[in-house]
Amino acid sequence: MSRSLGRALPPDLLALLSQEDLPPLLGRVIPLITIGHDGQPHPMLCTYLEVLAVAPKVMRLAISMRSRSASNLQSRRVATFLLIDPERIVYVKCRAGAPPRVFSGLARFEISVEEVLEDTPEEGEGHVRLTSGISYTPPPRLESRWAKEVLAALRAD
Repeated sequence: MSRSLGRALPPDLLALLSQEDLPPLLGRVIPLITIGHDGQPHPMLCTYLEVLAVAPKVMRLAISMRSRSASNLQSRRVATFLLIDPERIVYVKCRAGAPPRVFSGLARFEISVEEVLEDTPEEGEGHVRLTSGISYTPPPRLESRWAKEVLAALRAD
């Protein structure tokens, strides 16, 4: 069952998504759901490298400008990030603002946080918990050209 944590990122999620301690998060996935042209949910797997919280109500997302998710965000402007970890499951419902800025083939979206929900087991589910989040290997190297381009896009004013 989901419970609202408010209309902004709480301090712990703001810190998690701030990229202040990025190396331990490399190789972990953040699913992103947008709405396709057919009205159906469209999933995309992002990384902690591609998402940056700049304030409790403002996030940035840098993804390929040719992706369907970028097109969906430009057209319909809504998205939900799923933070899935053994500690907790959180849904961050957002809305994209102005058209994205383009950096080296990346579309950087300014995303407004509209609601943050935490999913917890219902009483009948007992002490059921996830045992891991979603991860991949090998994790990106911060020294790679792609990582440098993504970080530059996210951090540009």
